[in-house]
Amino acid sequence: MLAGLFTRREFRDPDLAAADLTVTEVRISPDLRHATAFITRLGRADVDGLLPNLARAAPYLRGVLARQLHLRVAPDLNFLADTSIDYAARMDALLHTPEVARDLADGGERDDEGGGGERQSR
Repeated sequence: MLAGLFTRREFRDPDLAAADLTVTEVRISPDLRHATAFITRLGRADVDGLLPNLARAAPYLRGVLARQLHLRVAPDLNFLADTSIDYAARMDALLHTPEVARDLADGGERDDEGGGGERQSR
């Protein structure tokens, strides 16, 4: 539901209204009073600059969620930048380096020290 609010862009804050934000994960406390939403910006890595804007919009978002979810108590919302996509991109770039390609081309057939000799087939 929170991602739907970002899609509709119903914010008074022009920076939030213009940003392509998406929610990648939400962690809710066991008592349902606190929720941490991990946010990323589609195609860009500068979501950190929007975290203060999201903190200011949190009471509005909490109210909208409370009406949509019909909860007795709506959770307090906190927002954090999701860095997992950046990490995955770094790992992907690392896996495509010449060094890794060379190691993969060997097929893992290198005899490591203490490897224990040859295998016999029956």
